[in-house]
Amino acid sequence: MAKELVINQTLNECRAALIENGEILDYLMDRKPEENDNRPSVGNIYKAKVLRVLPGMQSAFLDIGYEKAAFLYVDDAYLPTLDEQREMVERAKKSKLKPGRPGEIIPDELSTLGETVDMRFRPENAIEDFLKEGQEIMVQVAKEPISTKGPRVTRQITLAGRHVVFMPFIEHSGVSRRIENEKERDRLKEILEKIRPEGQGIIARTVAEGQSTKTIKADFNMLVKIWREVDKKAEKPKAPALIYKDLTFIQRVLRDITDEDVSQIVVDSKDNYKEVEKFIGKYLPSMKGKVKQYDGAIPIFEHYGIDLEIERGLSNKVYLPSGGSLNIDQTEALVSIDVNTGKFVGRKTLEDTILRTNLEAVREISYQLRLRNCGGLIIIDFIDMEKEENRNTVYSVLLEALKKDRAKTNVLPISGLGLVEMTRKRTRDTLTRIMCEHCPYCEGTGRVKSTLSVSYELVRALYKVLRKSRGYKKVFIYAHPEVTAKLCGEDLDVIETLEQKFGTSLLIRSENNYHIEQYEIFPQES
Repeated sequence: MAKELVINQTLNECRAALIENGEILDYLMDRKPEENDNRPSVGNIYKAKVLRVLPGMQSAFLDIGYEKAAFLYVDDAYLPTLDEQREMVERAKKSKLKPGRPGEIIPDELSTLGETVDMRFRPENAIEDFLKEGQEIMVQVAKEPISTKGPRVTRQITLAGRHVVFMPFIEHSGVSRRIENEKERDRLKEILEKIRPEGQGIIARTVAEGQSTKTIKADFNMLVKIWREVDKKAEKPKAPALIYKDLTFIQRVLRDITDEDVSQIVVDSKDNYKEVEKFIGKYLPSMKGKVKQYDGAIPIFEHYGIDLEIERGLSNKVYLPSGGSLNIDQTEALVSIDVNTGKFVGRKTLEDTILRTNLEAVREISYQLRLRNCGGLIIIDFIDMEKEENRNTVYSVLLEALKKDRAKTNVLPISGLGLVEMTRKRTRDTLTRIMCEHCPYCEGTGRVKSTLSVSYELVRALYKVLRKSRGYKKVFIYAHPEVTAKLCGEDLDVIETLEQKFGTSLLIRSENNYHIEQYEIFPQES
C-alpha cells in the first residue's frame, strides 16, 4: 500500500506522520517556541566562542547564545587539510574497521568504506593544539539539547538539499547506502564527481535514485549558493551569533521524509496547505496534485488512527497481537525492552510458542523504536530459545525490520542469554520527553513509598522527638490522609502506647494536599 503524509496543526503545535497500512513510519512534531526562545535545532549554523577546552576529555564547551553550553568533541572539532583527508581515506581503505563520522547529521546517507573520510585515521592532534579558549569558530548543531544536556555541535558542516548533501570542508563523494542497485550507484557517483569542486564533498541522498544530472546539479548549485551566503554572513557578527537557520518544520518534513512512494499529502490547515503547495511547486514537481485539504468533523490524527498509536508509544507496556507483551523502560542513556509471552500459550511445542512471540516482538520493537525515537544503547531481552536456527531467524528478521528506520543502527547477534545489544542514533529528543513531564508526585522515579513504610517512618521520627524531651503536653502530627488512617486504625495501639509512655497527647491531623511521603511533627510544651 502507498504511503500517506498527514500534517496536523493545533494552535502552535504542528505534527507530521508518514503512515503506511496504519503504521507510523516516521513521526515529527514541532511546537513554536516563545518569542525569546533560542533553542538550537539540528542543522542550524552558529558563530561560536570557545569557553573551555578540556584536554582530559578531548572536548570543548562553546557559547552559541543558548542557555546551555554546546559540546564539541575532538573528532568534530578537527578540520583536516586536503592532503590529510586523502591520507585518511587511504588508511581507511587498508583498515578492516567500519566507516566513521563525516555527515553524521544525516547518518543514512553515508557511503561505503574507502569513500569516506574517517576521523579515526586523522593525525594524532590533541584538541588543545588547534582550539583555544576565546577563539571564534563556525559550528553546526548535530544533536539538539536533550534533557539536561546542551546541544552537540560539529565543525564539519553539511547542507542538505532534496537530492544531495553538500560538505564544504570535506573532500568526499558518496551515495546513500539505501540505494542498493550497483549500476545506479555507479551512475550517481559519476554525476557527483563531475559536479563536485575540488576539496569539497557531495553525497547523493536516497531520493536521488533515478534523477537526472540536471536535477542533481540544480540542487547542488542551490546549496553552494546558500553556503556562500552563510560564509559571508559569518564574517560580520561577534560570537555568539546564529548564522543560518534551517528550513521551517513543514519544509524539513517535505525534504526529509517525503519520497516518490507517497501517494497523498493530507493537511488540515489552510496556511500549511499553501506552504506545502508552494514548496512542492518549487522542489517536488512530481508531487503536484497529491496535496489534499482535510475538512472532516473528526480530528485528522484521530481519523487516521495516529493518536491511538502515539498513546501506545507513551506506554511502558505494549501488547502483541498473540497476547504477548513488551515492557519498555527508557533512562537517560539506556533503553531496556523485555519480551513476555503473556496470555499466549500457543498450539504446538513451547519452542514454537516462544519463536512466534519473539518474531511478533521483533516487528513491534522496530516500530516502537522509530515511533519513540529511542536512542543510545538498547538492550532487548528476548524469550530464551533453545534452537540456534530459531535465534538466527529472529536476528535476521530484526535486521530486516530495522531497514525501514532512517536512523543509523548497529545490532549485535543474540547472546547466549537471549539478549540483543544494539545502538540507534538519535539527533532529537524522545517522544516521551517531548510530550511528558516528570510526575510531580513520584518526581520521575515511577515509585513512591507504601503507606505502611511511611507510617513506620513517621512513628520512628515521632519516637525520636518524644525522647528528646518529656515535657511536651501535646504533639501535633500532620500527614497524608492514607497515612493518618493507618495510624488511627491498625496502628492505633502504637499511638496509645507512646501517649502512655511519654505522658503526651498525640493529635493526628490529615492534610489532603500533602505528598504521601510527607509528614510534619510539631511539639507543644504547654
